[in-house]
Formats: sequence, structure tokens, C-alpha cells
Amino acid sequence: MNSVVKDARKAGERVGLTAESITVRGGNPLRGRIEVRGAKNLATKAMVAALLGDTPSILRGVPDISDVQVVRGLLGVYGVRVTDPSPGELHFDTAAVEKAHFAEIDAHAGASRIPILFCGPLLHRLGEARIPDLGGCRIGDRPIDFHLDALRAFGAVVDKSYEGIHLTAPNGLKGAEITLPYPSVGATEQVLLTAVRAKGTTELHGAAIEPEIMDLIAILQKMGAIISVEPNRVILIEGVDRLDGYRHTALFDRNEAASWASAALATHGDIFVGGASQAELMTYLNVYRKVGGAFDIEDDGIRFYHPGGELGPVTVETDVHPGFMTDWQQPLIVALTQAHGVSIVHETVYENRFGFTEALVKMGADIVVHPEGMPNVPRRVARRAFEQSAVITGPTPLHGADITVPDLRGGFSHLIAALAASGESKISNIGIIARGYEHIIQKLEALGADFVLEG
Repeated sequence: MNSVVKDARKAGERVGLTAESITVRGGNPLRGRIEVRGAKNLATKAMVAALLGDTPSILRGVPDISDVQVVRGLLGVYGVRVTDPSPGELHFDTAAVEKAHFAEIDAHAGASRIPILFCGPLLHRLGEARIPDLGGCRIGDRPIDFHLDALRAFGAVVDKSYEGIHLTAPNGLKGAEITLPYPSVGATEQVLLTAVRAKGTTELHGAAIEPEIMDLIAILQKMGAIISVEPNRVILIEGVDRLDGYRHTALFDRNEAASWASAALATHGDIFVGGASQAELMTYLNVYRKVGGAFDIEDDGIRFYHPGGELGPVTVETDVHPGFMTDWQQPLIVALTQAHGVSIVHETVYENRFGFTEALVKMGADIVVHPEGMPNVPRRVARRAFEQSAVITGPTPLHGADITVPDLRGGFSHLIAALAASGESKISNIGIIARGYEHIIQKLEALGADFVLEG
């Protein structure tokens, strides 16, 4: 059994999804209501932040996804007592934080890249941190150099071995001036989680400012941190000697909300996404409307639906917030296969995120990927050296096929395509989807999808 299959199986098992594949009979609109809880990209980081508190923390709105279970297991390895008194609520008691061995960390981490964010809090609590080789979705290079360079700037000593990476802080951690070469969300989180307890002031330039980053800052401020968000992607952090625990409800998962919105468009459906909010989705909503999708914004969520008529082509350039998120483009591309005309998607964040389109072509889509991008096309976002472009010509009828899930967003996109296609599709490695989509099977049932689980 290869590592991808093992990772998919383990991810599904963590949340009770034991099936290895799903057979979908497509061609039926998805209709109904589903709920989204806290963002995967916030909840897991908020869990790590609990390590910094000298008193217990409470996080609400936590999604039941495998990435959350990974972090919960890792916290347990370090002696954090995690309890769940009610669905979607986790309590963290950090009174007995202790060191852990590489083997224990590796066993719980699996393919997750979350362990790198434990480094700053663990250096503060224990004086050392250990992390294994890092996994994650296979969508392109995600170098940890940004993280390690930032930790070195604080005074950490980094030693690499065959087991993984061992970090120490013999002289403690001190504030630093750090400039990120790219507004990386992960590296920004690393700086925040490390700087809040470092001695002195940290000045971070080129920071990410995604809503999930702002929510993490809100959590740290509740704990006693002093953090100022300045103009031009500058964040100032004044280190403090002590942090207490927090009580917080996580920001909704805007990636999941956008994914279901694209599913409604691709299947000619009508989906109410409870818990979704307009402010964090404004860029997506603009593109959704340009394509021809309709939405109604309510106090408790957003209704996304196909209003009938033809969908139109768009040109989209992914970018860091407040641009069009890279996680939004994959599900949207499925809907664009049904638009009348030529759409172009420029991927500027990851260099290998169009691999999922091979399965869509197999299903009948007309998609041409330009591995080196399209340099002579007028652009809003500056070109990056590694970017790719995808040209989607539609509409093209989709038909069933056998598909193997390559990564989280690509896997959900394949699922959408299978639901929109005529005939049957068999999708393998569905456990990967459970990394970021809570109760995916129950939600498909609620929306009237026709499918059978296997394996």
C-alpha cells in the first residue's frame, strides 16, 4: 500500500470514515441545507495557541475533521489534556506540558504539516521542539525555510537529523525584525505564535492578512498578547511574560462554503450554506456572480444556486487575501467546464495545483494547462516565476470515470464533477477529503446525492 493510500485511509478513519471509495451516480442537482463550522485553517492553529496559555482554553465551532484530530493527538503527546464536553467544543488544560519523542510525534502527525507550528510555543514552554519530516497535500513545494529562518531570527538553534528537526533556544527567544519574501499564511502564523512570548518587540513585514490570521490575532489578544496590525502588511508584536488561556468561537470555514457554492453551480443545484458570512467571501461572491451564479445573503448563512440560463466565462487570478483564494479555484473550475466560452485561471500561489484537471479531462472537460503560465496576457496580479495557467473551454458534457483523489481541494472538485456528470464515477482515496470537509458523507445525503460507499 503506497503512502498516499495510507494517508487517505488514516485521515478517514480519524473521523469515522472507513470507506476507501465512493461510487457516485451523477446528473442530479444538489439541493438542501448544510452547515459549516470553524475554519480548518483557524481551528488547528488556535489549538496550537492553547500551548501558550498558563490557564485552560476553550475553543468552540471546531469542525470534526481529521486535521483537528491530528492536532488533538499531538497535543496529547505533549501532555495537554483535551476534552470535548459537547460537539464542536474543545477544552485544553496545559498544566502538565512535557517533552515528547520523535517517534511519538511522527506517529500522530502522519502527513500533516501542522507540527512546524508547535515550534515557537514549545520553545517557550519546554526550551526545545522536535518535528518530523512534513507532509500535506501534494500540490507543489511548501518549503519550511520561511518557518526555520523566522525561528532562527528569534534565536532558535536548528539541528537536522535523519529523524527530523530538533530546535533549541539556549539563550531564550528575542524579538526580531523579519521580512517574509512572500505573504505566507503559515510563516505569519509561526511568527505570531513565537513573537508573543519573545523578549522585546517583533516587526513582521510582508505578513499574510487572511481572515484566519486576524482571528488568530484576536485569540492571542484575548490571551494577553499585544499585537498591532499596521498598513502595508506590517504586524508589530510586543512580547509579554505570560499568557492566559482563551475562550473563542472559530471563524467559519470560507473554503468549505465556497466549495459547496461551486457544487451548487456545477450541478444546477440550490444549496443553503448555514454559518457562511458575506464579509469573508466578498471576492469569491463577485466572481460567482460574474459566472452567472446567484446567491441570497441571510443572517444565518448564504443560499447559493444556479438561476437557470447560460453560465459565462471568467478570467481569475489567484492571490493572497484579499485576492481570489487558491483553495477556491479548483471547485470553481468544475463549474467553469459548463460555462459558455473560454475561461482562464492563473494560479499564482502553488506551482502544481492543476494536476487535478487530468481527471476532469478524462471525464470530458476541455482544459489545457500551460505549465509556464501565459506571460503575454494582461494581468492584475504580477506574474510569479512558477505559476501555471489553465484554459477551460465550455460547455462540455461530463461523463463518469474512475478517479483517484490527489489532494484535499482537488478531491472535493472531483466529487463535484462526478455529481454533475452523467453515469457512474468511482472515486478512491476519499479519506483525504475528510481532512478539511466535516461530515462529508452526511452532507451529501442531506443534499440528495446518489452514491454508495465501498471498501
